[in-house]
Amino acid sequence: MGNTAKGLEQCLIMHCAPTLASLKTANLFTCKYTCIQSLEMSIMYWEKEMKEKGLSLFILQKQENRALIYVCRMKKLQQDLEKPGVMNLLRKYGYQDTDPHHAISHLIERLEENGTFPHEIGLFLGYPLDDVIGFIVNKGKNCHCIGCWKVYCNKEEAERTFCKYKKCTDVYNRLWRNGRSIQKLTVA
Repeated sequence: MGNTAKGLEQCLIMHCAPTLASLKTANLFTCKYTCIQSLEMSIMYWEKEMKEKGLSLFILQKQENRALIYVCRMKKLQQDLEKPGVMNLLRKYGYQDTDPHHAISHLIERLEENGTFPHEIGLFLGYPLDDVIGFIVNKGKNCHCIGCWKVYCNKEEAERTFCKYKKCTDVYNRLWRNGRSIQKLTVA
């Protein structure tokens, strides 16, 4: 495993522990790189390592020496996209169906075309539909609280979820620093 793959492993632990633990559909993080080919090889390496555990990795966007990496559980994403009301919102942004691969491809197109962050991305991260709609309608203002996302509905449940994600991240970071492999920490 090269330096880029090792650096990506650290990013996966730091930014994706709730997804590795199967508590969350997906996580997103920015990764710096000096050589895009090394980054792409590292993504392929971790994709292969994590595939049997149900995880997929994607480069959503590349900018100057930075890449936006998306780590998800495709089965959970499929379930999230099929929840009532989700496709109604996504159709407004040009999404055609609930197939996760098609939806991710369209998300990549939206990132490329706009130059801005498409707000529906919250649905790809497992955020509640009402909070995603609340964010869009309120243009990111007037939320009840802020954690992993801006909360517009069901503040208490969101705060419990934020605590669960933080605890998971803390435990995974500690175990990884103490020598536990990411492969052993990842739930199938």
